[in-house]
Amino acid sequence: MNDGLVVNTAYGPYRGVRESGADVWKGIRFARAQRWRRATPPEPHTEVVDAAAFGPISPQASIPGMDTGTPSSEDCLFLNVWRPTVVTPGTVLPVMVWIHGGAYVLGAGSQNLYDGTRLAVDGQVVIVTVNYRLGALGFADLTAFNEPGEHGFESNAAMSDVLAALTWVRENIAGFGGDSGRITVFGESAGAGIVTTLLTMPAAKGLFHRAIAESSPASSVYSNTRAAKVAGNLLSVLDIGVRDVAQLHDIDVKQLVRATMKVYGQVPEETPGTLAFAPVIDGDLVPEHPMDAFRAGRSLSVPLLIGTNKDEASLFALLRPPLMPVKLPGIKKMFDTILAEDPTAAVPTRESLSAAYAGTSTKVAGLGIARDIAFRMPTIWLAEAHSRHAPVYLYRFDWATKVMKALRMGATHATELPYVWGNPILRGKVGAAFRLDGRKTGEDVSYRMRRRWTAFAHLATPSGVEPHWPAFDEHVRSTLVIDATDSVVDDLDAAIRQAWGDETLHYR
Repeated sequence: MNDGLVVNTAYGPYRGVRESGADVWKGIRFARAQRWRRATPPEPHTEVVDAAAFGPISPQASIPGMDTGTPSSEDCLFLNVWRPTVVTPGTVLPVMVWIHGGAYVLGAGSQNLYDGTRLAVDGQVVIVTVNYRLGALGFADLTAFNEPGEHGFESNAAMSDVLAALTWVRENIAGFGGDSGRITVFGESAGAGIVTTLLTMPAAKGLFHRAIAESSPASSVYSNTRAAKVAGNLLSVLDIGVRDVAQLHDIDVKQLVRATMKVYGQVPEETPGTLAFAPVIDGDLVPEHPMDAFRAGRSLSVPLLIGTNKDEASLFALLRPPLMPVKLPGIKKMFDTILAEDPTAAVPTRESLSAAYAGTSTKVAGLGIARDIAFRMPTIWLAEAHSRHAPVYLYRFDWATKVMKALRMGATHATELPYVWGNPILRGKVGAAFRLDGRKTGEDVSYRMRRRWTAFAHLATPSGVEPHWPAFDEHVRSTLVIDATDSVVDDLDAAIRQAWGDETLHYR
């Protein structure tokens, strides 16, 4: 028992454990979850709680190969902290708060991939990983079913979870050696979508000081009208009538998870290019569409590191049900649906797309269009707008092992994650692909990414590694290309920008 690792928080003391190179506190409760309601502060306690095991994760479907590390429960609002064991006396370390991905329906802060030891020790930062509610429990907007004057259903429960976690970090991280004035929120995929949405939420002001978004579906945030249709789908799958919505408070959580996944598959088939569950524009926590807020200069003025992967969409071509259209007929249906909903939408012409994706097969062109409407172009539009009042660092992750290239996956969605975390570069089955390319290249890519990411947390600039990575602006458009050897390319996306234009394109 190491009482030197007992930390007093505003809600009570927690005892951590000393692991290889890092002191770790797992399963710290940061809020309470009540079904269909926003997060509330935790109950205080006086006894020392042993923080040696991860807390429960949000209920979700079981996916083979996805090790979340712990059972699930609706009582899932827990976070985990890693701090380097060896720190210069008197030093307070910058803090990096991780928001995991998983299409808003999967994942947890306790996944092995997100073990914070290496990032914390090598980067001299405090790492925090958090859980938030997933699927219908976190993102279904059922407020249309509230009776007048009642608030049994609240919107954006998951966004409130993340706000509660960031509030807890700001109030308590000093006890763990962290600097509450240097908090970086970072995430990937759905987690990055949460990050870019946070940047436009007034309620998030002052809770973080830098942001990193890896492969953000930044434009996939929807109106409460669209969300109400998804809520109707959920009721239909559960065979619950509108007059009986109170049953949603008591229905078994396993039924809710099954219904979540059925609706998750239905929605993108009915309306290609949309997600069933995502942040909702409720006029409250999320007052307007994030892309509108960015374009109007209303995003929070904090430094932003943002980028995507070169071959994002190749992963989605393998998923069943498909989460996004990757073949040209489905893409045409998506464009037609967007125009039917908004005849003024700036849908690119066939001619402009043909020019941008010339020299590629029909399959590759479809993957490129899917990549760019879902990830790359929203990232570029966002970077342009945010750079007018805050520093922005734009990247593209191009590195792919020989195995990934042979599989025609390339630098697909989420493949940057092992390099950002340093886990598991050369271990187990996952590590086999890295070993085939030799140990040094993979470790070098990881070293440079971890060095840049943690330097950004320290200094608000991704410095310390060559080549120098200039801030993005709308004139030079400097972009870091991350590969076996990194390079900086000006206006890397000129061809696709010409095809897609300057106006944001997305569903409402």
